[in-house]
Amino acid sequence: MNILIDITHPAHVHLTRNVYSILMDKGHQVIVTTKDIPAAITLLELFHIPYLNIGQKNDSLLGKTFGQLKNNLQLMRIYKKYKINLAFGSTLTIAQLTKLTKVPSIILDDDDDEVEPLFVKYAHPAASTILSPDCVLRKSSKAIKYAGYHELAYLHPNRFQPDPAILKEAGLLPNEPYFILRFNAFRAHHDTGIHGLSVENKRRLIAMLENKGKVFITTERNIEEEFKKYQLQISPDKIHSFIYYATMLIGDSQTMTSEAAVLGTAAIRCNSFVGRLSTLEQEEHKYHLTYGFLPEQSEAMFEKIDELLSMPNLKEEWQLRRQRMLQDKIDVTSFFVWFIENYPESAKIMKENTDYQYNFK
Repeated sequence: MNILIDITHPAHVHLTRNVYSILMDKGHQVIVTTKDIPAAITLLELFHIPYLNIGQKNDSLLGKTFGQLKNNLQLMRIYKKYKINLAFGSTLTIAQLTKLTKVPSIILDDDDDEVEPLFVKYAHPAASTILSPDCVLRKSSKAIKYAGYHELAYLHPNRFQPDPAILKEAGLLPNEPYFILRFNAFRAHHDTGIHGLSVENKRRLIAMLENKGKVFITTERNIEEEFKKYQLQISPDKIHSFIYYATMLIGDSQTMTSEAAVLGTAAIRCNSFVGRLSTLEQEEHKYHLTYGFLPEQSEAMFEKIDELLSMPNLKEEWQLRRQRMLQDKIDVTSFFVWFIENYPESAKIMKENTDYQYNFK
């Protein structure tokens, strides 16, 4: 089978890289495409995944609109050249091309419909199938729910084992406490009007945490000059081992908060999305792996951080919570590979018997 995987965000590299490797090992031809996104391209190269660059990524809504048309034309040429049978990923482009090329598309989506209205409006109607975590609020007839999260495609214990060598690389001693602060850029179309941690609260966080251990900052784009001395200097393909061993992760990022949660590292998130994302809501309220606070609830956030820091067995407790979560979830990568190889029969099987997915534990 000739399969296309389209990447429009660094997180999509992690989401699909194991699927790519397994499908290639099974003899399929897998073509990976991406826009000119430095962080995504860096990851693709670190994981030795060949890719085709289909153009620039735009931040403005107008730029995204015209860029989308150009990307569609680029991908249509790729579909024809490589005789693509199936497209897979989290992108608008492959959904829209389903109608133009008749190539079926499997869209991976883990946000609630109200959070990403443009993607729901333009991608969902065109897609052949939408695969979503079963906690996501979605009623589309095209939606197939599975017991997992995007992050479990690459952080499930079947797919990931932390490397303690990362501690020495970061200048840390074994068991030395440290904290990761993750700051988001909020440049996506659904981020309009969304806010995260203020500069004042970033300063306060650092002052609070420096008394407890080392502080490292990771961010999507430029960092304020006063924080540059804390900037994390490790290869991005090693970030998940670094999160695993951290005492706590605090920030305003959705993805990295969920990554910390599924790795069993206490995570605190502060942004305007709090209360609106089903994946993080489940990780918080069912499994108690993370806590979310709106920007105006910063005082409550600092109180929760202080409470967690006072727990003598924080890491051990979070690993127990992680195990309880994993008992309910599947190996998402194994499920994706089966779903792709057997599509469209796999979609029919899942609609008739949702429990079939538990063959992929």
